[in-house]
Formats: sequence, C-alpha cells, structure tokens
Amino acid sequence: MKLKLSDHLALPLDAVTQAIGILAKRRAGKSYLARRLAEQLLKALQQVVIIDPKGDWWGIRSAANGKRPGFPVTILGGERGDIPLEPSAGDVVAKLAVEERANLLLDMSMFRKHEIATFMTGFLEGLYRLKAREEFRTAMMLIVDEADAVAPQRPQKGEERMLGAAEDIVRRGGQRGIGCTLVTQRSAVLNKNVLTQCQVLVGLRTIAPQDLNALKEWIDVHGTAEGRKILMESLPSLPVGDAWIWSPGWPTDGGIFERIHVLPIETFDSGATPKPGEKRKEPKAPAEIDLDALRRQMAATIERAKADSPKELRRRIADLEKQVQAKTPAAAPAKEKRVEIQVLDEKLVERLEKAIERHAAIQLEATEKGKTTLAIITNLQFAIVAARKVPESRSAPAVRPVLRAVAAPARDRIARADGNGKAATLGRGEIAVLTAIAQHGDQGVTREQLTVLTGYRRSTRDTYLQRLGFSGLVLQTGDRFEASAAGVASLGSDFEPLPTGDALREHWMQRLPEGEKKILGLLIEKYPDRVDREAISEATGYARSSRDTYLQRLNARRLVDISFQGVAPSEMLFS
Repeated sequence: MKLKLSDHLALPLDAVTQAIGILAKRRAGKSYLARRLAEQLLKALQQVVIIDPKGDWWGIRSAANGKRPGFPVTILGGERGDIPLEPSAGDVVAKLAVEERANLLLDMSMFRKHEIATFMTGFLEGLYRLKAREEFRTAMMLIVDEADAVAPQRPQKGEERMLGAAEDIVRRGGQRGIGCTLVTQRSAVLNKNVLTQCQVLVGLRTIAPQDLNALKEWIDVHGTAEGRKILMESLPSLPVGDAWIWSPGWPTDGGIFERIHVLPIETFDSGATPKPGEKRKEPKAPAEIDLDALRRQMAATIERAKADSPKELRRRIADLEKQVQAKTPAAAPAKEKRVEIQVLDEKLVERLEKAIERHAAIQLEATEKGKTTLAIITNLQFAIVAARKVPESRSAPAVRPVLRAVAAPARDRIARADGNGKAATLGRGEIAVLTAIAQHGDQGVTREQLTVLTGYRRSTRDTYLQRLGFSGLVLQTGDRFEASAAGVASLGSDFEPLPTGDALREHWMQRLPEGEKKILGLLIEKYPDRVDREAISEATGYARSSRDTYLQRLNARRLVDISFQGVAPSEMLFS
C-alpha cells in the first residue's frame, strides 16, 4: 500500500520509519499535511503516536463531515482526553505505546512549558530504550507537532535531556523501528542537529529570512545547488496547501524532488482557524475507544512501572532489613567468650535473593531517583554471602563482621545514598574526580571525559570512581557518572557549580591549556558562525594533528560542537 499525499505523489509504506521534516509559516498547511500523512499510515494499519502541544488533533477520531467515525486513536490529556495525562507519566505512556502497540494522541495543551519538558524527557527516553528490545522493534511513526518545543535550538535549563533524547530518535530511531515527523512553523528555532538528520524535507510557504536560512542548512547537507535555487525562489510565494517534497536518495537512488498540492484530509479539521462570528460544528460520531480495555492496559503498565519504582524498591528493602534484624539476636554478655547467633532462615535468604534479581535490572536504566539504589543492592548481596557462611556457633571475633554486614550499617548506607547522611572523608584525588563530575550536573561525564577533566590516567581514575561509587557518592547510568546528593554534600561549602554565560567563558579561558584556549578563543570570536577545520589551522598555525587533538579535548569538555559543517563553541557558553 502507498501513502497518497497528492494526486501525483504517493510515498512507499516504509516512510513509516523515515525522519521527515515539515516546515512552513503559520497557516500554510503544515499540520494539515501531517494529518494527511497520519491518516494514510493509520489506513495502512501502521502504528502512529502524535505529540500535540496545542490541542489541535482531536478531530482525527471523526470523519471530515463530523457524522461518521474517524480513526480509533486513544487521546491522553487535553480537554477531550479519554484519560488525563500527568507530566510525570512520560515513561509509563512510553511503555503503553511500545508494549501494547497503541495508536495514541498525546495532548499536552494543558501543560506548562516546564511540564512539557518533564513529560517528553521521560517519554522519549523510555520509547528509545524499550524499542531497543528485539520483541518491540516494530514500525512506529512518531509525529511531533510544534517540534521546536521538543527539540529547541537553544535549550533552556532542564530541557537538555529532552533535546538529547529527541536527537537520538531522529538520528538512530529508524534502526529500532521509530520513524519521526517533525512539524514546525519556526525552522530557525528547531535544533539544527535534529533538522539536518531528517532524510525527507517537506517545505511549504516560508517567508522569514531566518527560517529560509534554516532550510539552507538542510539543503547544504542533502541537496544540490540547482534544487536549492528552485526551492528557495518559490517558497515565499507558494499557495496554501502546496508543498515541495525533497528526498535525495530515497526511496530510490533518484530520490524525490516534486512540488505537490496536498489532498484533503479525511478526518475532522479540529485545527482549522475559526473565522469571525463562526461557530464550529462539533463531530457527532467520533470513533469509539474500548475504555475498559484501555484502563486494564494502563493499570497493568502502571503496576509494572510501580514494581520497578526505586521508591517501592526502597520500601521493600526496608521491610527486608527489619526481618534481617529480627533474625539477629542480641550479643551475649561481654564476660562470656562465646556467643550463639541464629543462622538466617533459608526462606529469608531466598526472599533477599529474589528481591535482588528482580530489581538489579533497574540499575541499567535507572531513573533520577533510582540511581541511588545501587549501593543498597550491593550491600544486600554482601549480606546474603555473609549470612550463608555463618555457622550456628562461633567465637565473638568471627561473628562481628557478619553482624556489621547484615544489621544497622545498611540503613546508614541508604541514608547516605539519599543525601541524608554525614559526608564521607575524601582524599585529594577523590575530591578532584567528584568535583569534575558534580560540576556537570545531571548530564554526567564519561570515563574518557574524566581523564581530560582531571588529568588522571585510566587506572588511577577508575580506582577513585570505584571508591566513590561504593560510598554512594557517585552514580552510574550506562557509560555516564553523576554525583549523588550525598556526593555534592560531601564536597562542602567550597564546591561551586560551573558558572553560566560570560562567567563560564571566562572560567574556561583562565583554566584551559594554551592550545585549547587559543582555538576556543577563535571560535568564540566567530560565534555564531561555524569555522572550518582548515580555517582553524590557518588562524592558529597548528598542524592538523595538533589541531584535532585540541578539538578532541575541547569536545570532551563539552566546550565545542563539531559537525560536518565546521566547529562552533557550545551553546552552553552563551546561555
């Protein structure tokens, strides 16, 4: 089956896993075209998930005349949602979309801006993670309306993870079955690293010079000079509903470069701009959703999420510790040379083991709160090993290590992992490593970045990381390390996070080695333009090998943005 967008153009069905950018000025027909694409995919029985920040898409449940059903897409959130949508539910909704292969419309029109970032971070990260599993690698099209709100060119504080997750999906989501359609009226504020990764460009009327320049960036990567001339000259005057479809090299080597007029949508146009004095007719026969089945699906999904919740895990561990302590009798009077202790009940040991096996996987994909549980689980593992080795009767010196492993210290470690305990005593090397990690906040750092930031060799660096991790001061997720609340607290009042803006640039210019400082100074001077590598060599006098070494170190510090278009200073230096 083909996806028919106009009388003369139909895209192949494998467009469902492509990355598509739909760009146009306001009221030029971009969301209309995206709706047509969604309808065609749903008719082809492909999974569609729609991100709707404005509340314009609900009409997809009804036919265009409002008298017949449209598509049975479940609406979460907004004024017309089948089920309310909570900002903290991103990961749960991702599980519903992936595990149930549900067609969803996520209406975020009632969210505040920071709530959109909270929800989308959890949703996009959860979606990308779950789709890595072979059983879930089925085709899905994710349509993101007003995509600049999800992938901004200049992310605000708290939006960095959301942008990173969006970039992962656009760049590498196709391998996991995720296609992505980005729709925006402000091409200039859509992140360029995301836009240039789209394989298909759909351009409708565009007038603003800065938005036209954003289109040029895509063309410079994918298009030709001849195509650019034709496109750029016609975009400002395109009639509403006309669009250029440009896809070099897909679906055939010849690609697509065609001007079309989009066919009418088949569902109710709930996003149409109301005319003065007009009262919009409400659809009378929206497609029905099996709400009971949906509630059951959501309940099962929530239960699975709850079972993986770090908060729930800590509660269960606390219960297990109480049972452990109840099984540990008081020590004999000091005058006696021998004491009797009860061997831990075998059933209790089995319960401890099952708890560990069930929740160990959490550490691989820990949430912000869940990252603190690694030390707790490690301590319980030690407790089990120790418990199995305790005979029924031993001398007091041999018993004490077991009591220390099983009893109260576990609770103390939990408190410290949550930032409520006393600061640990740290050596100079541990302080240097912990400070470097803490200064990078929730973005974390890799081992390689730590080597650049601290100057420590691999073995020394890893020794300090191991000590800090065992103490619960540093948390690891994937290949990145972050400082826990207890870790930041242990640095004391002398610790200062990295400054921002002008102060951040000054901070690094005072601390960088000469080669890195010289290159960064050049890039800051040329900002916002990108600088070609050869131009860097000409301006600084550095040979290729030295230049690339310095750039590599600057990149490890996250101070530069390197792409095929050249090198620019990181946006964080100017935010």
